[in-house]
Amino acid sequence: MDIKLDPSRDDLPLMANTSHILVKHYVLDLDVDFESQIIEGTIVLFFESGNRFKKQSGSTKETCQSESDKACRFRTPEPCHSPVTDTRTFSSKTRYNDFTICGKGEKDTSGKDGNHDNQQQASGISSSKYCCDTGNPGSEDFLLVLDCCDLSVLKVEEVDVAAVPGIEKFTRSRKLTVVSEELRNQIVCELVTLPADRWREQLDYYARCSQAPGCGELLFDTDTWSLQIRKTGAQTAIDFPHAIRIRYSTKPQGRSVTWTSDQSGRPCVYTMGSPINNRALFPCQEPPVAMSTWQATVRAAASFVVLMSGENSAKPTQLREGYSSWHYYVTMPMPASTFTIAVGSWTEMKPETCSSNDLAAERSSSPSETDFRYVGICGHMEYPCRFQNPAATTQKIIPHRVFAPMCLKGACQETLLPLVPPCLSAAHHVLGTHPFARLDILIVPSNFPSLGMASPHIIFLSQSVLTGMSHLCGTRLCHEIAHAWFGLAIGAQDWTEEWLSEGFATHLEDVFWAEAQQQLAPHEAQEQQELKACLRWCRLQDEVRNSPEEMQVLRPNKEKTGHVSDSGSSVIKHGLNPEKVFMQVHYLKGYFLLRFLARRLGDDTYFAFLRKFVHTFHGQLILSQDFLQMLLENIPEEKRLELSVESIFRDWLESSGIPQPLQRERQAGAECGLARQVSAEVEKWIRMNRRPRKRKRRETEEVFEKLLPDQLVLLLEHLLEQKTLNPRTLQSLERTYRLPQQDAEVRHRWCELVVKHKYTKAYKDVERFLQQDQAMGIYLYGELMVSEDTRQQQVARNCFELTKEQMDRSSAQVVAEMLF
Repeated sequence: MDIKLDPSRDDLPLMANTSHILVKHYVLDLDVDFESQIIEGTIVLFFESGNRFKKQSGSTKETCQSESDKACRFRTPEPCHSPVTDTRTFSSKTRYNDFTICGKGEKDTSGKDGNHDNQQQASGISSSKYCCDTGNPGSEDFLLVLDCCDLSVLKVEEVDVAAVPGIEKFTRSRKLTVVSEELRNQIVCELVTLPADRWREQLDYYARCSQAPGCGELLFDTDTWSLQIRKTGAQTAIDFPHAIRIRYSTKPQGRSVTWTSDQSGRPCVYTMGSPINNRALFPCQEPPVAMSTWQATVRAAASFVVLMSGENSAKPTQLREGYSSWHYYVTMPMPASTFTIAVGSWTEMKPETCSSNDLAAERSSSPSETDFRYVGICGHMEYPCRFQNPAATTQKIIPHRVFAPMCLKGACQETLLPLVPPCLSAAHHVLGTHPFARLDILIVPSNFPSLGMASPHIIFLSQSVLTGMSHLCGTRLCHEIAHAWFGLAIGAQDWTEEWLSEGFATHLEDVFWAEAQQQLAPHEAQEQQELKACLRWCRLQDEVRNSPEEMQVLRPNKEKTGHVSDSGSSVIKHGLNPEKVFMQVHYLKGYFLLRFLARRLGDDTYFAFLRKFVHTFHGQLILSQDFLQMLLENIPEEKRLELSVESIFRDWLESSGIPQPLQRERQAGAECGLARQVSAEVEKWIRMNRRPRKRKRRETEEVFEKLLPDQLVLLLEHLLEQKTLNPRTLQSLERTYRLPQQDAEVRHRWCELVVKHKYTKAYKDVERFLQQDQAMGIYLYGELMVSEDTRQQQVARNCFELTKEQMDRSSAQVVAEMLF
């Protein structure tokens, strides 16, 4: 079952057999140890098997009964010999010391390469020798396959949920006398299908069951990409235990989390959006169809703050001296890949003054203020949905917190904190109900490989967004907020269709940001959006010229999109290619497609449709055709013209290069006013650059206009096209616009100019960018090396030497290939 892949070019395997059995809930109980750089503990998985997770006409109880009846045919009732214990008396200290995985203060040195080594189990664990050998080629036992990588799995056991006091309420017996596999599975079946209004009770019993004693170890084996579990005699998924506990530990080199230091030099660990997702953090079902809920208890030294995807704003509980415990939960089913955690010495950043208007907006607004509430039953599986809550539908600004290292307090208070309320309010104005009840925002360490990442209830932002004026911070915040709707509440059923997340977020960031700038006139907003389109057009052309054609296709699987094997396993095309992380084609082509469609319908019609689409599909997974078919049904015949799902697939989603409709639009379109202003400024700089060092006295000085950040980016991109710019021009350019103090997008273009023209006086700006703006610096390494200038190459090597130990693994791999 082991699959050997070349991570530089291969697809990412999703191994879990989700067609047979689905995880409905995870309970994680973990300890974070910074000395050994290991997260260790247990995860309990609650399953639903057979056809239970498909739409059925029968009632839940009837289905649970049929499951139990089928299970009876294969096994005789077996008593559970574990004593019944009141699980509420279990102490965290007892759980913490159940197993010693490696000595405290020592790093786990097994599998230093971090590439696989799931097979190498820790020694000294009872029966692990036998657990690792599934053997028996003639066996017809059901095999549970979970996605798993870079983990040391120590023990897998069935959980005796029947031992939980009061659990008999989930059975048809007043008193549990004989406990069987059938009865345990019936209990779990009833528990996972409780109605949404009993979610608190459900979470409570999940927690109690997770601490119940084990009633038999299960056989398991691991390979590079998966954990395989079976129980002798359990021949079908229905017979397989529906609650299992896995004891495991992560590895310091595991690819799902990054152990590093924050900007204050303090240790921290966080999930950074790895290409392999969370399978090196906990064994799970990775395919997006495996929508589950979760709850997690995480213990760490008391000086650390634990942030996580969770509906509650967790507060620490003090344990033994020097340790704290944090508990989070989620009741909206989500793919396991969206689970996020960050543990560090974060400080909550609070505004110096809190506006009463913001507080009022956080509570709710009058229902009459919202004209896009839809009445009706939601189309997703049952959970406590905010779209059905009148108070939630009118809540413009959800409760939010901002965290960062203390050294960034001033920058957060000045730049980020004032932007959060207007950006949240703008998103609500455009799309309606916020899908999630609260939001944490964390400024992550400098090695974070992108400008931002959105997960349920939490957004990571790079420190690069805090420099310069508010423009970059605001637009990036809007982009990540947009993912709450597109990417999280509405997810792609096939991960190769990234445009369904990134294209929408890129298009919506402009709309949100225009709305968030409350004093912006409509024509000014339109001008800003046209300028942004101009910049993205330049970027898309550059991307198409410099990337492989097969990676420019938005729907690479074509008619097979969304298809999986009989077991539910599949692969993500190019999922392990490190260069894919730095490509923007899915953002840009997706953005231009949505812009094209919005212009065809008209903004008012398009966004009214988008609100309707959100209400119809929130809490569900979609394919491209779901969006396009519903859109075309809402377009009047006179505006539809030749548009069809097939033509959009052909022109936009299933071809490489620039889409023909976009090519025609850009050729016919006139330059916007803000771009024309930039063109005039470019001409001034070209004239200045041509002047001799000694000028005539009567020659007039050039007067340069003040430019917006996006205009500065466009100006510098135009100047990059010039063959030569002399040092005097570059110095004047630097001083006129105070370029080293601008935002990271502007400084990136400035550094490109410095490198191209070997402007040695500003090499310090390049060095600072490569070290402090790692989310954007990869391209610059290539520019420094391709110049074949000895001094520039030394700058690149020196900066890489200073940052490589902390750098994101994919980034470090790409840079190393450039340098050596």
